[in-house]
Amino acid sequence: MNRYKRVLLKLSGEALAGDNKTGFDEATCIKVANQVKQLVQEGIQVGIVIGGGNFWRGRTSETIDRTKADQIGMLATVMNCIYVSEIFRFVGMKTQILTPFECGSMTKIFSKDRANKYLDKGMVVFLAGGIGHPYFSTDTGVVLRAVELEADIILMAKAVDGVYDSDPRTNPDARKYDEISIQEALDKKLAVVDLSATVLSLENKMPMLVFALEKEDSIIKAVRGESDGTIVTA
Repeated sequence: MNRYKRVLLKLSGEALAGDNKTGFDEATCIKVANQVKQLVQEGIQVGIVIGGGNFWRGRTSETIDRTKADQIGMLATVMNCIYVSEIFRFVGMKTQILTPFECGSMTKIFSKDRANKYLDKGMVVFLAGGIGHPYFSTDTGVVLRAVELEADIILMAKAVDGVYDSDPRTNPDARKYDEISIQEALDKKLAVVDLSATVLSLENKMPMLVFALEKEDSIIKAVRGESDGTIVTA
């Protein structure tokens, strides 16, 4: 039994790259597509935001202006959404890509009404380009779109399997939370999402579930309330 009716799925670019670290791992993308296809067939409405970390990690050089660096990152997310959207179509789904800025004929301009129309038709809506402005990450973008589209929850599919009290990659004794409030995560500086996204989520009572993408049927289990990830309550 599915717990949610409308979800916003956040995929990290690094997770989609798999062991390649950059670009795409097609097998991983197909696994994601097949899981989402099953959910859509069960009547779940799915919006997707993809990070750009498999192509661009923000301002890595003082020679590049921060605004321009962020614009490169926005375009990286557009490339990711175009690619993953095509994988979704390959497995038999209908998709649309919406951006907050013009991308010629490659995408359509985001509006709440347009996104709702596509979701109600059973299409998977890719929300690319962040919010269209520098200084805001895809974390903020996914929370903003989730609030606008009145999603039940944000599903944060990452390379790590939940929220920990310290970095599990460097601390073998790091403790994972089964559940934690957004306020507690903020107080403990756990950086589930960045600060602006945290505040937006807190103010609008938007919950999240942080889980590992690589685990078998992880997205399906997340929607059914069977995930072993961390629920971040609002």
